[in-house]
Amino acid sequence: MSLSESDDARCGERPSPDGPTAAAIPLQQDGGAGAGDSTVTIAVAFGANLLIAIAKSAAALLTGSASMVAEAAHSWADAGNEIFLVLADRRSRRPPEPTHPDGFGREAYVWSLFAAMGLFVAGGAVSVTHGAQELFAQGPGGDYLVAYLVLGVSFLLEGTSFVRSVLQARPEARSMNRDVIEHVLRTTDPTLRAVFAEDSAALAGIVIAALGLGLHQLTGSAVFDAVGSILVGVLLGAVALILISHNRRFLIGQEADPQVRSATMRSLLAMPEVDRVTYLRVEVVGPRMITVVGDVDLTGDDIEPRIAVRLRAVEARLSSSPAVITATLSLSAPDEPSLTPG
Repeated sequence: MSLSESDDARCGERPSPDGPTAAAIPLQQDGGAGAGDSTVTIAVAFGANLLIAIAKSAAALLTGSASMVAEAAHSWADAGNEIFLVLADRRSRRPPEPTHPDGFGREAYVWSLFAAMGLFVAGGAVSVTHGAQELFAQGPGGDYLVAYLVLGVSFLLEGTSFVRSVLQARPEARSMNRDVIEHVLRTTDPTLRAVFAEDSAALAGIVIAALGLGLHQLTGSAVFDAVGSILVGVLLGAVALILISHNRRFLIGQEADPQVRSATMRSLLAMPEVDRVTYLRVEVVGPRMITVVGDVDLTGDDIEPRIAVRLRAVEARLSSSPAVITATLSLSAPDEPSLTPG
């Protein structure tokens, strides 16, 4: 059973001498991309944002533009957030321990939540506050050419990072029969969602800043530049709230995608020992990580000790998937209705 968000670093199948392994049964949660892809995506985003933040800060000093200040704050927030995303990626992949039998996958949502809050405060709040302060400022701007050049280069660098996140998301989305936007919103990988959202906001913010600068240059009124800063801040605040909401949902407990649940059901029913399934809960416990709890009716009419051994064997084969952290199965009562794959 290959679980849809199967981790490339852990994707080896573990054959069982007692029957087919779960790893041999297709069960894809978010496609074949793994933690290695997320690490590259974060690295590309960090490099781009660091270079952009330095360039925008210099341009903001030379031009005195409120929009450029907002964009500089935005890029510094994004660069700092990548550190949180690296922590999210690394710490969530630690193996389970006796004190943490479900692993550390949810740490990804903790650190990604910090990153989203940083975007809201350091990016959104700073941009709106500075724009409001500059709303009634008057006078010509500084070196517009420098600002336009910096924004142009920034657009190319942000575009490179954005393309990288799209390249990671596209095959995953295709495997789940989703479009890219839908997949980014529903994926259990918070680092992919964060980079995609931040880069999308960055590209839109650059366009807003360029328009603010252009109108300031044409009219001589700094109001347009200040409004551009405020709009960038509002955009960042909206993106941050979306990211915070998604991370919160996974932290408090999120049922796996219906496709994953159906594939898990099919995996169980494909095992020769399993006659039927009467209860199944598949919960996300981290990026590309799930736990499975269910009630099953085994074939035959063995004595109790033998049934216990067979049940543990089914759990072991289900857990052979690299994405299944734990599997806990109990016996069904005779009068419980059977479930069918959706």
